[in-house]
Amino acid sequence: MSRYLVTGATGMLGTDLQAALAGREVTALGRGDLDVTDAAAVLDVVAGHDVVVNAAAYTKVDDAEEHEDVAYAVNATGAGNLAAAAARHGARIVQYSTDYVFDGSATEPYAEATPHAPISAYGRTKAAGERLVLEHAGDAAFVIRTAWLYGAHGPNFAKTMLRLAESKDTWSVVDDQVGQPTWTADLAAKTVELLDSDAPGGVYHGTNEGRTSWFGFARAVLEEAGIDPERITPTDSTAFVRPAPRPAFSVLGHGAWEAAGLRPMRPWRDALHAAATAGALST
Repeated sequence: MSRYLVTGATGMLGTDLQAALAGREVTALGRGDLDVTDAAAVLDVVAGHDVVVNAAAYTKVDDAEEHEDVAYAVNATGAGNLAAAAARHGARIVQYSTDYVFDGSATEPYAEATPHAPISAYGRTKAAGERLVLEHAGDAAFVIRTAWLYGAHGPNFAKTMLRLAESKDTWSVVDDQVGQPTWTADLAAKTVELLDSDAPGGVYHGTNEGRTSWFGFARAVLEEAGIDPERITPTDSTAFVRPAPRPAFSVLGHGAWEAAGLRPMRPWRDALHAAATAGALST
């Protein structure tokens, strides 16, 4: 039976990964258990495992603009350390990446082979992480790009909308950024399905199907909670100027799943309904 190492295990995705791997032999390490920037420690911890699933990441997108070196240490150096250790010990590795490796100027879904074009420090560090993982681990690496994550075990946009509903009568959400809301439980399950298959290594896009804006996502969250969605009004990105630029178009194509004989993840609206039914949106 395979032995799995999950890093970043106490985060929103890491917690759902542990659930998806229930019944298997899993070592689950949070940030306090393993410093992924410490190559020697990583090499030691990876020993004896057959699969490394790296959910550790520096995700403070705005802070990364001023602290790119800190973000790079986790998102690039740390990912590279894990991939090098996996290669050394003959293990496979899953590295999660992001839509932020693209500039957001597309009008059709990004294919997996689209060249990197990050417009933020966070995006640059994640793109570097992808390159290092693929360089070190080659065909034994799965890079799974994801986006717009929400789930039961961490702060996220969906929970923020429900908290706002408790304190505000109306509020505005941007309608000019388009992407794919993705439930971490679906992503975790799809990751395990990928590992259990005979799919080749490479880049996969781990997002729920379809597309919407943040405004559309917010309205759907309220609808699932039985709250009047008309309380939210649309606005554009100029109303929310932040240090890091956001991709305007973050829709990812799913051709790699189909090429590997696997179904892409289900539509985002179906996933949101399942998440709400499971209590994953509770604040």
